Amino acid sequence: MLWRKGRRSDNVVDARGDGGGRRFGGKGLTLGGVALIVVFGLLTGQDPLQILGQITGQLQQPAAPTAQRPAGNDQQVDFVRAVLGDTEDSWQAAFNQAGRQYQDPQLVLFNGQVNSACGFATAATGPFYCPADRRIYLDLDFFREMSQRFSAAGDFAQAYVIAHEVGHHVQTLLGISAKVQAARQRGQRMEGADGLLVRQELQADCLAGVWAHNAQKRLNWLEPGDIEEALNAANAIGDDRLQRQSRGHVVPDSFTHGTSAQRVRWFKTGFAQGNINQCDTFAAKSL
Repeated sequence: MLWRKGRRSDNVVDARGDGGGRRFGGKGLTLGGVALIVVFGLLTGQDPLQILGQITGQLQQPAAPTAQRPAGNDQQVDFVRAVLGDTEDSWQAAFNQAGRQYQDPQLVLFNGQVNSACGFATAATGPFYCPADRRIYLDLDFFREMSQRFSAAGDFAQAYVIAHEVGHHVQTLLGISAKVQAARQRGQRMEGADGLLVRQELQADCLAGVWAHNAQKRLNWLEPGDIEEALNAANAIGDDRLQRQSRGHVVPDSFTHGTSAQRVRWFKTGFAQGNINQCDTFAAKSL
């Protein structure tokens, strides 16, 4: 992947030496307050953890990171900035064409653990997107784990991971994430092979493919084997494969991201078409 062709984003925050990139400010929640929120969530059918995350995000104030803009001599960070920058360009163009305005997310680099508006997380969580603060969180050690644990090496495999999380940001801007949350509040089942979480994650895979298609049209930066790297990464992190590795068997009722075959299929759909309209996993009869 000729990633150096990409424009560098200014929206990467290096919080690796900043204790997670956020500090608590003002008055925090008491134990009694937490208990009341949990009871309220259970009574109303809302997810108590999400309510807590949103309130915590409002109580938190962004710290002034030791370096808002990462050092220019860090090649891995430079790669992240190049990929994120191109997702910004791609989605800005797509939104403009649809008569909408794209708002760039921030990508926060952290080491080991981080506080976000969605709550506390460790590197074991993997990369994630928080809709409450519209930030992507990434521990760069995950890329090493991809190579060693999942045998999913390569720069375009890493680009796919970033693009997938940006896909969740696109879902937030389009109101899709809010609809999924509303369904959760109504008590609709989230997990499972045909659940809303799987459909949401597969759509993010498809949106990553849409980005890859449009980025290639503009920059012609893919090299032989790059698409295979992304497909290998998608295949490596399917629910069925991960469950088989950890449990020795597969439990479809607990799926949250889709099978390896489904993740590969929807990324390929997005890449082949380059059109967001082809990514309606929620209407698809067969995933």
